[in-house]
Formats: sequence, structure tokens, C-alpha cells
Amino acid sequence: MSSNPVGRVLGDIRTERRARSGFPPGPGDFNLARTKRMAHDPLSILLPLEREYGPIFSVRLLHSRVVFMLGPEANRFITVEHPENFHWRESSFGDLIPLLGDGLLTVDGAYHDRARRIMMPAFHRERIAASVDVMFEEAGAALSRWRVGGEIDVYEWARGLAMRIAMRALLGLDPDDRGKGALAAEHFERALSYYGIEFHLRLLRGPRSPWRRMVRSRRILDEILFEEIRARRGAARDDANDILGMLLAATDEDGSALSDQEVRDQAITLMFAGHDTTTSTITFLLYELARHPAALAKLQAEQDRVLGGSVPDATCLERELPELEMAVDETLRLYPPAWIGPRRAVERFEFGGHEVPAGAYVNYSSWASHRLPQVFENPEAFVPERFERSRKTALPRGAYVPFGGGSRICIGKRFGQTEVKALATAITGRFRLELLPGHAMTIRQMPTLSPEGGLRMVIRER
Repeated sequence: MSSNPVGRVLGDIRTERRARSGFPPGPGDFNLARTKRMAHDPLSILLPLEREYGPIFSVRLLHSRVVFMLGPEANRFITVEHPENFHWRESSFGDLIPLLGDGLLTVDGAYHDRARRIMMPAFHRERIAASVDVMFEEAGAALSRWRVGGEIDVYEWARGLAMRIAMRALLGLDPDDRGKGALAAEHFERALSYYGIEFHLRLLRGPRSPWRRMVRSRRILDEILFEEIRARRGAARDDANDILGMLLAATDEDGSALSDQEVRDQAITLMFAGHDTTTSTITFLLYELARHPAALAKLQAEQDRVLGGSVPDATCLERELPELEMAVDETLRLYPPAWIGPRRAVERFEFGGHEVPAGAYVNYSSWASHRLPQVFENPEAFVPERFERSRKTALPRGAYVPFGGGSRICIGKRFGQTEVKALATAITGRFRLELLPGHAMTIRQMPTLSPEGGLRMVIRER
């Protein structure tokens, strides 16, 4: 995959011109205002187009005509029924290769399947359980600095906390070690910030460009990670409880293991996929609980009844706190961090009575699908009860896809859910957060959904 933006654009234009069949209906004219609005408020584009054209339509964004497929049937078609007809690497996920390398998000086919098989044991229930102590330990230390009556940017606070947990639980690095753990965290954040800037700025190259800053931070991050990998290989530390240790020790059915480069790529991919998503989900959950005190009261009453002031283990977080489970599910419906699933069609296919040509960019969007009124009644409202067990199982297959679906469903789904529940339990067990008067939240989309400008809240006693 080339990282040359001009080459990518020319290739997209050639692919569209060679298309043997037309695109699904939708606005095909070049419209810079529409493209800009898509970057800042995609629901205002996608939901009206779905109402006008149905579950499949196309829209020109900059130079490319992009196909969108929304709703339960579309989600299942892409993720479960015909995943072989779509590539991730040649979609916009390819933009991540300069930082992630060949991790699970940027590879396809047999290579992806082998890597996923090798990595799966690292996310078994017992491995995640071993990380819960780290989550509560870090949360307790971070909360000890809160002062009742003070203000805090919950998003930035959660981001720092999630990074510390990731450094320890995923990479096994000390986040207070300025020469390694803290330095790795700093340069991971710097490299990741490249994907949060405006698209046109990401096209720039040169000595002081965002691209060059990202490459410089990636280089430092790689030095730290490869040094850690070599040290562990030399010490034969197969008993490590962190995910990096699991990756180093894991083997496929034929006895093959991941190379140093593969371990590096998968570890960075897991950091990318898990860090921002956890931060956003806990922030949006606290935002909605502040707006819905009745939901918060139910959640805290459940904590008192089930926990009685004790710290829950992984099993308790997963199975014994249904009010918390429903609140997290509803938060992920309203604000799925990975809000879009970009793909590229391998060959021509038909869906909903329309043909899509080979090579077309095809996206599903959990954020838009989760807000379709024909699927979720009163879709803009925060209603945790809609995820009571019987109601959740009655949803159409493919209706709720915050983690994707099929063979490429998020490998860290259970880890991420456990972390969000652990942090929510630690916070709401001790405090209540209030929104600032007159606060109006806006949402940014890159690289994952997050509150624009953070989310300042007032700390109150529970």
C-alpha cells in the first residue's frame, strides 16, 4: 500500500472509471460543502439519504463515489454473510498502515485469520480477569486526586487513565518510567494525533508536516517496543500476564509463532483499537448518566446491593451488574466509538436491488444504523431498558453492531467492556458528576467518536 496521497487519489479515479456497472443511487456531483459536512456531521448526511434511497446508496465525497449500506440486513451482509467480498486493507483502513503496520485492522485473508487464531488466547476470560486488578488499582489512584466541588475534563482524565492501563495490561510497561513506559505513552499519543487532524493536513509532507511528526514518534515508539520484545525473548518470559507476553508466547496450530515485527504490529494495533474506544465510551457513559439521574440511581442501587462496598472481580463485572450492562450497551448504541466500517469491494455484488462495482468503497456505519427509527424506537433517547435481556435478544440480527460482526468482530471486545465497567464502577461508587450549566456537547469523528474539546464536569459527592 502506497502512502503517497496523490497516487491513492489517482488510483481511486482510475478504479471508478473502469467500473463496468453503475453505482447505487445518490448524489454523485462534486460538492465540497457536502464533503466537509460529512467530515464534521455525518449523521446529517447519512440519515436523510437513507430515508430518501433506502438501505443502500452512494454519495460523492471529494474525488470518490462511496457506497453506504445501513440497517440490520446491510450490516449482516457485509460482516457475516459475505465478508469475503470485502477487503479492509484497501479501504480507508489503509491510511493506518504507516502507524499500525500489518495488524488485524489492516490485513485480510489467510494472513488475518492466522494472526487472529494466534492472538485469541490472549483475550480469553482468565487473561482478562488478570487485568482487572490493574484497572481498579489505576482507577483508585487517579480518583484519589479528585476534589469535591472541583472541575475536571472527564475525557482527558479518562484518556490518561486508559493509557496507563494499556501500558501495564497490554504492553507490560511502567507508565511512570520516563525512559520507557511514559515515553512510549507520550509518543503513541503524538503519533495517534495525526489521525485526528483535518484530512487535507494529513496529505502534507515535508520537514515540519504532521506526517513527519507522526513518523518521528513512530520511530521512537518502535525503538522502545522492539527493545522490550528482544529483552523478553532473551529472558524467555513466557509467564507474563500482559498481552504483549501472551503474543510472544502464543503459537498457531502448526507451532508457528509471531515474528518480532508481527508482535509489534499487533501490539500497536491493540493499543490503537482499545485506547481511544475505552476513553470515549466511559466519557459518553458519564455524560448520559449526568443527564439521566434516574438511570444513575438504578446503577448505584445495584452497586450497593451486589457489591456492598467491595471491589468486583471480572465475573461480577460481566454477569452480576445488569443495570451497568444495559447502561453501557445503550451508550455504545448512541456513541459507537468505531462508528464506521470501511471496506472495498473485491468483486461486483448486488444488494437491495442495486449493483455495486468491483473496487468501490463500501461502508457500513453502526452510528447511523443505531439511530434508524424503524429499528430503535425514539433512537435519540438514552433508554438503557431497551437492552433488557429479552428485548436485546428480540432485536433483528445485525441491528446492534458496536464491535462489528462475524469473523472480524473486535478481538478486544470483552477486554474493552470489562475496562469500561470497572472504571464506571470505581467512579460512580464514590462520586457523582454534573454537567456545567448550559453545556452543549458536539461530537468529533476522528479517529473515533469523542466529545469535541473534551467534557468538563463538576465533581460532587455521591
